[in-house]
Amino acid sequence: MSTSQIAFLKGHGTENDFVIVPDPGNTIDLPAAVVARLCDRRAGIGGDGLLHAVRSAAHPEAQAMAGEAEWFMDYRNADGSIAEMCGNGVRVFAGYLRRAGHVEEGDLAVATRGGVKKVHIAKDGEITVSMGRALLPEDGVTVSLGGRSWDARNVNMGNPHAVAFVEDLAHAGDLRSVPPYSPGTVYPEGVNIEFVVDRGPRHVAMRVHERGSGETRSCGTGACAVAVAAARRDGLDPAETGTPVTYTVDLPGGTLMITERPDGGIEMTGPAVIVAEGMIDSAWLETASA
Repeated sequence: MSTSQIAFLKGHGTENDFVIVPDPGNTIDLPAAVVARLCDRRAGIGGDGLLHAVRSAAHPEAQAMAGEAEWFMDYRNADGSIAEMCGNGVRVFAGYLRRAGHVEEGDLAVATRGGVKKVHIAKDGEITVSMGRALLPEDGVTVSLGGRSWDARNVNMGNPHAVAFVEDLAHAGDLRSVPPYSPGTVYPEGVNIEFVVDRGPRHVAMRVHERGSGETRSCGTGACAVAVAAARRDGLDPAETGTPVTYTVDLPGGTLMITERPDGGIEMTGPAVIVAEGMIDSAWLETASA
């Protein structure tokens, strides 16, 4: 990769934080090792993931979506691995585009590996993302930890989730490593695992182990998966009732509002904050890429 200086920003959505690398022409090579160093909280900038901001027409994975969405969120996990989607990341990505003057308040579309996501930026800064529909495969897993076991609901939001309802969020342990689950064949490429407790009517709280990142302060697709799983557990299916269902989802880093509509579309609303911007030191970058 080039050793010239690279601009970056740092942002978060309900404390799910990201390194943002603007690269409209897709000229910056970001090997997994470099992404991991940038996301390192001691040796790098620090983040739960990296948002590589590229114009869709300039990226081979997004060119087919260029007519629908000008910008592509090339998302990477904190370990450098490529991921399909990140709900909080889309909000922060949209917040960056607005800050950079690429978009204004109102509606826009963002291309991701999980498809094109519709976004609305409100005047108060809250951002709503249309997250698509949830898929509910019948095959689930059993999550076992600390001598306890829970059946976990399989929910796919463009990326895989296993949602377990527990008695106490402390039962999830430290979540630094992947909680054991079986059978492993259900998620051959790994899974995000959510532990959920009830807080009140249509109000839940969660912790999450994100695939490739460990425990994070928030996970947008995870919050959507949790809301859908909670609704089905509660006997609520908007497709059958014709009425939207909204759940409040508390995460360690803040609160998200998740609405599932009768057509199956899921909307997530929450904040996006850009906290810093600067330049990555070229000498450090060279050593990181070695």
